[in-house]
Order: sequence, then C-alpha cells, then structure tokens
Amino acid sequence: MAAVPFERVDADAPKLAPANAILTVDDIVKRFETPDGVLTAIDHVSLSVAPGEFVGVIGPSGCGKSTLFNVIGGLLDGYDGTVKVAGERLRGPHPAIGMIFQEESTFPWRNVLDNVAFPLEIAGLPRAERYDRARHFVKLVGLDGFERRYPAELSGGMRQRVSMARTLAAQPKILLMDEPFAALDEQTRLLLGDKVLQIQQQLKQTTLLITHNITEAVQLSDRIVVMTYRPGKVKRMVEIKLPRPRSSEIVSSEAFGRYVAQIWSDLREEASRGLDDEESRKLHEGEKQ
Repeated sequence: MAAVPFERVDADAPKLAPANAILTVDDIVKRFETPDGVLTAIDHVSLSVAPGEFVGVIGPSGCGKSTLFNVIGGLLDGYDGTVKVAGERLRGPHPAIGMIFQEESTFPWRNVLDNVAFPLEIAGLPRAERYDRARHFVKLVGLDGFERRYPAELSGGMRQRVSMARTLAAQPKILLMDEPFAALDEQTRLLLGDKVLQIQQQLKQTTLLITHNITEAVQLSDRIVVMTYRPGKVKRMVEIKLPRPRSSEIVSSEAFGRYVAQIWSDLREEASRGLDDEESRKLHEGEKQ
C-alpha cells in the first residue's frame, strides 16, 4: 500500500478565515441562566467555512457543540457576536441553511417520497416539480426502490438517509449536521460516512458536522475544529491533508491513525476536565442532601 502523507499540526492559533467564506462565525458567546448562576456554554468562538468545504467540530460532552449548532442554525438568540451567511447577518433561521439532527425526524405517516417532498410542498412548488426533485434526491442517497415504503419499514440508517434527502431537496447552501449517526452501529456509521462524502463531493455541498466521534471527523472533514470543555472555546484547528476519496485504504493508513491520535490527545485533556467537573458536581449534590 502506498504511503499516505501526514503533516503534523502544531498548536498555534487557528488559521485565518478563508477570504471567500460562505459561513462566518465571529466571536460568539452564549450564556444560560441556571439555578446555580450564569453558565457560559460557548466563549468567544470564531470559525469560518469556505464554499464546498467540509468542516468538523469535535469536543467532549458539555463543550457547547450543540449550542453552537443551534446558534448557527438560527434556533438560539440572545448571544454576543455575529453569524453571517454569504456576508448577510443571521437573525433567525435562514433558507440557505439546512439542518440534520441526531433525533429521528421522519414523518411516520408519510412514505419516503412524500417525506422528501415535504419542504418543497411547504415552499409551494408545483406537484410535478417537487416530486421530480424528491425522486432525484431519494436516488442520490441510495434509496431508489424504497419511494413507497414508510419509515417503520426502514432501518435507522435508511431513515437518516431520508432525513438527509429531505434536507438536501431544499437545496441549502450550507448543511449543518448534529451527530446524525450517533444512534447507529459503527459499521453503519462508516458506510453512511462514505455516502455522505459521495454526496458532498458530487454537490460541492458546504457542510458543518458536529460530532464526538474522532474517526468520523477525520474520515469526513477537510478541517476539524477541536473545542475545549465548558466554556467551549476553539482549542485547535486541524487541517486534514488526506487524499479524497477517503477509501478504506486511507482510513486504515498510518497517517489517518496519526490524525486520530493527535486529536484524541487534545480531547483527552478536555474530556478529563469534564469528568472531574461532573464528579465534583455529583459529590457536591450528595453533600447537600
């Protein structure tokens, strides 16, 4: 097997934003009021994504990954800083942003084709046009032949592909994914990762993936944003200089393993902080009782 190049990533400050960024997150701070006082979930987070780029965001539990996802998706307000899509400041949900969630989100009373066509129906597209587009994206995610099946007749991985097709059918400029494969077994995750990469390369789809799975992040991403434990900050930007497509040969290569090990080295420190914090909190609660 030919050697795959590996470039060591240092711990310097994050790289400068791409000049042509389609998504810019600038100095975001989000705080929540809790019974124990103000909790800072994310603290001065900045990142950017160029058109067609695949960026992974990874961090330990409690680092604010999902909070960041919801801020970028326009689902949370009351934060400091700005989010811009193609230079336009975000002030709520934006039609250029499509979102895929971890939770099951197909409509059980609609078949595959009707699920995928749903956002196009809401948008008012004529019936023939919306079903033509829905069929295209059903085929794109590898579910042709299942158009008339209902979610209960599909596996978990297939239902997530339905959700992906439905989101892509709206033709968003930016795709946000919040741990979409977390509930799936490892083999299915890897296979769906391959499918996501195929689709992303075919559509040149700008994608931001929130995940806690290091292998998944390295397999899919052009760059990985490593976050600290709460309050969530950008600890490191890692550029993944591995060839595409990321075949099984690449995934099993020494260079791939080095990226995984390097990112785990960063995450281990943060995850340990989180574990210590959780144990301290539990101990404190026990003393109160």
